[in-house]
Amino acid sequence: MLHTSTSTYRYQAVEKQITDMIESGALGLGDKLPSLRRMRRDLGLSISTVHQAYVELERKGVIESRPRSGFFVRRRATRLPRTEPHPSAMTAPRPVTRLGLIQTVLESVGREDAVPLAVIEPGADLLPLTELSKITAAMVRDNPRRALGYSPIPGNADLIRQIAFRSMEYGVPVAPDDPVITVGCMEALYLCLRATCHRGDTVLIQSPTYYCFLQLLETLGLRAVEIPSNPEGGVSPGDLDRALRTYDISACALSPNFNNPDASLTPDEAKQEIVAMLAARDIPLVEDDVSTDLHYTQKRPGTYKQFDQKGLVLLCSSFSKTIAPGYRVGWTLPGRFRQKVLEIKATTNVSTSTPAQMAIAEYLRQGRMERHLKRLRAALEQQMDTMQLHLEQCFPPTTRVTHPCGGVVLWLELDPQVDSVELFFRAGEQGIAIAPGAIFSTGDKFSNYIRLSCGEPMTERIRRGLADLGAMASEMAG
Repeated sequence: MLHTSTSTYRYQAVEKQITDMIESGALGLGDKLPSLRRMRRDLGLSISTVHQAYVELERKGVIESRPRSGFFVRRRATRLPRTEPHPSAMTAPRPVTRLGLIQTVLESVGREDAVPLAVIEPGADLLPLTELSKITAAMVRDNPRRALGYSPIPGNADLIRQIAFRSMEYGVPVAPDDPVITVGCMEALYLCLRATCHRGDTVLIQSPTYYCFLQLLETLGLRAVEIPSNPEGGVSPGDLDRALRTYDISACALSPNFNNPDASLTPDEAKQEIVAMLAARDIPLVEDDVSTDLHYTQKRPGTYKQFDQKGLVLLCSSFSKTIAPGYRVGWTLPGRFRQKVLEIKATTNVSTSTPAQMAIAEYLRQGRMERHLKRLRAALEQQMDTMQLHLEQCFPPTTRVTHPCGGVVLWLELDPQVDSVELFFRAGEQGIAIAPGAIFSTGDKFSNYIRLSCGEPMTERIRRGLADLGAMASEMAG
């Protein structure tokens, strides 16, 4: 019979081996664990020692037992408590002044020497590299004159049709020639804001919101009114109604599905109510739809555009978060503002990259997109779950985190003593790239929050980075 200390060491060794298999991806969410007899045979231990390890893992929420079936990796591993809704009220119109800090954060884009926790981008192994490379080469080889020339200002006709067809499949009211192709979603947002607003106008946004969007508002000289975004329910129609009654709003800019950074999801019923509320006042709504395809649920969430009957919703999206970040191909469904969007596009960059548009159009035509998205969503969900497991192990117990059902980001609420900007610079000195909460609002409401990306598969480098980041947060929290 083993002594207590030896027995404890042995079952913990089994526990660590199983945890390492989950973290490395050798065991995925929902996978069955090796049987007790097999582990006993492979490790040369008693069944009781192996069983003790499995029971401990089940107690921690890492695995679950199923009668007459064995042990399985839980679909959701043990996680830190949920982030609470921030007690922030509606803000009065104010200029956006975050440009300097945002530019510093953006310096991590494209860097290969930093631990990639800041930029929202699927890992290269999750992208259809081989398929898209072959299609791109074939497009350029077979149609060199067309591939090296300018595309029409609205975009490649084949790609426009493919986007329109996909939109109609999701219940979006759109004609086959309505989409306008853009250089990523950021240009789509830029074109739509310029088409609906003038310098000095007030735009209603949710808080927190994507920092590049705040940068865009600042560049265009627009003021912002913020209403709360709840990680569990997105934007409240009641909050929107109060803002509309209080301030002179020229346009709204909202991200209803897996908002960056809090990954909030606004229910479809609320979306319909919000669209009707704005339509009654003839106020345009710019919709950031870049993450809707990255849902982990069976049903794809609806969009504001689906409920648009007056052409007031300008939907903006891209392929950067799904198949080709570097191709920089996005689009907008600008409704009644299409002609104005085209006028601004013509004087901005004339057209989007022709070879990239041709390749993506052919990729969609061949029916590859949905199969790829199914694999991508499963991988991202597993990566997010693995990240949650590490956060629970590495960060102080006072830490809270969102529990998203889609998207690529986690929104962490740290101890109130932790200044996220200071943590950002400390982490940067250690080669760890994160996004501090301060850049996701026009005010100082999220000074102890950070956003982490789950786009990359878990590696030893990322594990060390999370451990170091958690240690810094613990030290700063005292």
